[in-house]
Amino acid sequence: MKHLVQSPIDSLANTSSITVKRLKSLGIKTYWDLLNYFPFRYEDYSIISQINQLQEGEVVTIRGKVAKAKNSYIRAGLTLQKVTLADETGSLELIWYNQPYLVQLLSKSNQLTVAGVVKKNLNKLTVEPKEYQLLQLPNQETIHTGRVVPIYPEKRGLSSRTLREKIYYIFRFVGISQLEYLPGEIISFNSLMDENEAYLNIHFPKSKQLEDMARERLSFDELFTIQLSAQLIKKEWVKEKVGNQFEIKKHLQQLTEFINNLPFRLTNSQQKVVKDILQDLSQKQPMNRFLQGEVGSGKTVLAAIACYLAYLNGYQSLFMAPTEILAQQHFVTVSKLLSPLNVEVELITGGKKPSSTTNSKQLATNAVIGTHALLNQKLDFKKVGLVIVDEQHRFGVKQRAVLKTKGINPHLLSMTATPIPRTMALALYGELDISTIDQLPPGRIPIKSYLVPRKKRGAMYKWLEERVQQEDQAFIICPLIEQSEAETMQSVRAAVKEYDYLAQEIFPRLKLGLLHGRMKSKAKDQIMNDFKNKKYEILVSTSVVEVGIDIPNATIMVIEGAERYGLAQLHQLRGRVGRGNKQSYCLVFTEAENSRILKRLSYFVKNLNGVQLAEYDLQTRGPGEIYGTMQHGFSDLKIASLADYPLLSKTKRSVEYFMEKYPDLNKFPTLQQRLTEYEINQIARD
Repeated sequence: MKHLVQSPIDSLANTSSITVKRLKSLGIKTYWDLLNYFPFRYEDYSIISQINQLQEGEVVTIRGKVAKAKNSYIRAGLTLQKVTLADETGSLELIWYNQPYLVQLLSKSNQLTVAGVVKKNLNKLTVEPKEYQLLQLPNQETIHTGRVVPIYPEKRGLSSRTLREKIYYIFRFVGISQLEYLPGEIISFNSLMDENEAYLNIHFPKSKQLEDMARERLSFDELFTIQLSAQLIKKEWVKEKVGNQFEIKKHLQQLTEFINNLPFRLTNSQQKVVKDILQDLSQKQPMNRFLQGEVGSGKTVLAAIACYLAYLNGYQSLFMAPTEILAQQHFVTVSKLLSPLNVEVELITGGKKPSSTTNSKQLATNAVIGTHALLNQKLDFKKVGLVIVDEQHRFGVKQRAVLKTKGINPHLLSMTATPIPRTMALALYGELDISTIDQLPPGRIPIKSYLVPRKKRGAMYKWLEERVQQEDQAFIICPLIEQSEAETMQSVRAAVKEYDYLAQEIFPRLKLGLLHGRMKSKAKDQIMNDFKNKKYEILVSTSVVEVGIDIPNATIMVIEGAERYGLAQLHQLRGRVGRGNKQSYCLVFTEAENSRILKRLSYFVKNLNGVQLAEYDLQTRGPGEIYGTMQHGFSDLKIASLADYPLLSKTKRSVEYFMEKYPDLNKFPTLQQRLTEYEINQIARD
């Protein structure tokens, strides 16, 4: 039977169509979705005080009758609402700003509770109102005052107050009583709170201890669902069969000659990954491997080796990248390596159509490189045996389904340069086998990184101009495209304004380009190609250049507002330089004076190891920072933290136990439903 918490959000009582629309814009379509919109912090208003007992600096709730309420007009655009609140011990004046409707509202109330900080004003104590609630009954339970009050992310015009009231209504008038979806032994072994209690105490906790227990239970649920889903996918993947497994021994001599004739020697780390890939490709079930490695660690070469083996076995390879310029870079690299061996390599993007087809209109090229336009329904391939996906962390169910409609069930190799701690990678990509390249090729000149003090900005500009006049090129990265008024007050540099300022005031003799995310793809690609071809000496940009841009002549990376980036994202930006044979530099600027921020940035400039930087950020800032602004497709945890290694370990063991003891999921319909919902959300993001 469908439970009431699955009711559509449209049916929520006393809720305007505007509020419903705003909820839906956040993906909240049912009562259950709303219950899973969790607070990110709490205010403790649980101390209830009488007026004559107030002490300056306290955070309290007071309760009384409204003795007087009036509006005072100070000047154009500013009004004060003065309300006198009285209890049996005395009275005090409360002041709100620019909320004239409150006077009429509060004048009609019998009882009012107000929560806030006790402050002194003209030698009189008052409470600075943070929350209030009108009471209809003497013993009415409060939700905005007199308790630990949840504070929610306020998006799409939804206030914490509105969200609090709607969620409270569900608890009070609908109820959430559901069957427990985990086996009892997993709950007891991990000392977990009952799930219904957990939902109540995450939104309206009775104490800090109960809130912590609720958070642990709901985090456990989330990580358990993710890891179980991954393991079930892996289980199904193992059952899959490729059309034909690749012959390795038969072609080992040609493959060895190819590797030995590369213009460089593979690192030990690369050799280990080659063995992993060859082992996978020799199996009857399709490879499903996730390869991560630093910028410049040689992932594309390993992809080319896999493409060559596919060619020797009579199969095509598809190599997909997220942008046209990255696809072009892979095309140049792979062509240089494979074309001398008579391997046909072709580039297909939105702007470049396929050139070679057989009589049956099938694309016959040995290795096809392009964007995700390769999955276009109109393209038909002759015999695909290998798919390589670069910098798309979720090549999921949807994309695989598209390939299957073409009669393709290939080996799959996913690659990323985003540094991901191994424990985190196992949680995110448990359905994949993971390989890591943890060495850079010999001879790479380490990038010199500096946290530049504000007073040396002028000297930096002079030095940068001198370097550019010696034919170096530079990136200047800004955290914003354009500034809002609030951000202007904070001295946050934005690309458009910074470009104008630098071009006119600082570097009038140099050629500057501007790049940001609001530009159309063709315009962005054109600007990057112009920069690569040295039409610009300095490129002012947002972090849109973060992934995959290869400009060997660029040796200087200047990052403004560095405190706004996660360390892994800063590392990705730094990786845009140092790709040639010249000494390269990364210069980091911040207007922040916070010691914690300066400590983070100091750690960054002293450390060139991406995974260590990601680990540091995971522990100090949280998992979202590893992915910057969620642009890599996974940072969608609602409550769990991937920095919580003990809990990750608990859920991993619990998933292993569950899969061994309960192979039949039909006994757990609620769990099945949650897995389905999670997988649907994954497909939507794919």
